[in-house]
Amino acid sequence: MTKIIETIRHNLEKNANEKARDSGQRFFKEKIKLYGVKTDIVSKIAKEYLKIIKDLKKVEVFGLCEELWQSGYMEESFIACNWSYFIHKEYKQEDFKVFEKWVSNYVSNWASCDTLCNHTVGEFIEMYPDYLSGLNSWAESENRWMRRAAAVSLIIPARKGKFLKDIFNIADILLLDKDDLVQKGYGWMLKAASQAHQKEVLEYVIANKTMMPRTALRYAIEKMPKDLKEKAMEKTLES
Repeated sequence: MTKIIETIRHNLEKNANEKARDSGQRFFKEKIKLYGVKTDIVSKIAKEYLKIIKDLKKVEVFGLCEELWQSGYMEESFIACNWSYFIHKEYKQEDFKVFEKWVSNYVSNWASCDTLCNHTVGEFIEMYPDYLSGLNSWAESENRWMRRAAAVSLIIPARKGKFLKDIFNIADILLLDKDDLVQKGYGWMLKAASQAHQKEVLEYVIANKTMMPRTALRYAIEKMPKDLKEKAMEKTLES
């Protein structure tokens, strides 16, 4: 098991370059731990090792993911996300605690947060919707990444028209959040929901636009027709 991780790290180091590292850092306000490997190469490495891990037990795959997360390197987190989603058909209810631990303890940037939550956590929630209440708890966390995770875990279900009531509940909890990355997260969630529920999301935005931060509001209405955007933005131009 350790040999797999060592070989992956060797491959990442071999493909790292300073230009990619500097370029990647520009996407983040906080300092990110990077090898400097292009995303397509990271994806190729992750897929290459799927041939090796595909016959492992889920607990063993999660153990490898845990070790990758612990390094703090963003590229290793992407591989962990790829592997944890690969075995999604084996998810059980108790796995929510595993994913919660990863978000709480290891996620340190929006890219790792979104990669894990869009796919691994989002898929889990579709399989076990009773755990939507767990996302509500995340939304109330002091950890900014837990709060963003609560929203971005519902991006793909939202596009499918699912969980609208719960999406609005999470938006309510995060409505006045002062963190711009949390604002962008729940605004993105609302935007995704608008693809199937444009009328309802517009009504929600209009009802809350005097309180909703402009960042979240603009994300939420981004895909709406121009006339509806203007309606949503009325009387907010001075705010």
